[in-house]
Amino acid sequence: MEVFLTGATGYIGTAVAEALQKAGHKVSGLARNAERAKLLEARGVRAVVGDLLEPETVAAAAGKADGVIHTANTNDANAGHVDAAVVRTILKTLEGSGKPFLYTSGVWVLGSTGDRVADEITPVNPTPLVAHRPGIEQEVLGYKSRGVRAIVIRPAVVYGRGKGMPTAFTQSARETGAARFVGDGQSRWAFVDDDDLAQLYVLALEKGPAGSLYNAAQGPSFRVREVAEAASIGAGAGGKTQAIPLEEARKTMGAFADALVLDQQISSEKARKELGWAPRAASVVEDLKTGSYTR
Repeated sequence: MEVFLTGATGYIGTAVAEALQKAGHKVSGLARNAERAKLLEARGVRAVVGDLLEPETVAAAAGKADGVIHTANTNDANAGHVDAAVVRTILKTLEGSGKPFLYTSGVWVLGSTGDRVADEITPVNPTPLVAHRPGIEQEVLGYKSRGVRAIVIRPAVVYGRGKGMPTAFTQSARETGAARFVGDGQSRWAFVDDDDLAQLYVLALEKGPAGSLYNAAQGPSFRVREVAEAASIGAGAGGKTQAIPLEEARKTMGAFADALVLDQQISSEKARKELGWAPRAASVVEDLKTGSYTR
């Protein structure tokens, strides 16, 4: 299958591109400049120069592919608007083709779940940072009736390869002698390793039914304080941590601070049963203590 991938040079996109190639698919990826294009070509990915801010450049490549995976995000104040415009353009391009389109959302749309383990039928309650995503999810899934094999994947906090959000704990431990976290540290985060997540994308692309929604989390959730302690140990800070009050964090992080104190437990049983997804990576705590984050 010829797969067009947005965000191909990003954290999730890089792993997805590699997994697609290993599964025998050909991959073309969006590159916003010549430098990024060279990076993709060196990895065996055919570069398509374009920009999320110019959806027509994305649509042209999407129309030529056998399937499209959207992992890109501008990560700025206009992210919601840009994301919606790009997704809408791709969907209209693929309408009536029967081709697969995978949209990347995230478990933060579920808000705090507390002691309840949320699954795909749990009502959404998005934290403000991702308030735009539920609407996009529904628009994507609605194209099931318009000839697109539309699928939504909601990753938990992604870790692995020494990258992603956990690097904030490791970096603060190395720089200040204590891994810093927002809130009281009792909130639980759900996690997914980037390579395991990439395998889910491949499985969903190959056999996910139209209109499917999949949570992507592996194993139990971990308390933020426990994760910070693991990062501190791996960084050589002896397990020392430092709590940052939410109100203080909001002054510099804005809505991101509220996302960091979400208390979530997430089930991915649907992906396991329907697609045969079987995550194999070590836990985020193990990776932080002795794995990729210690290098």
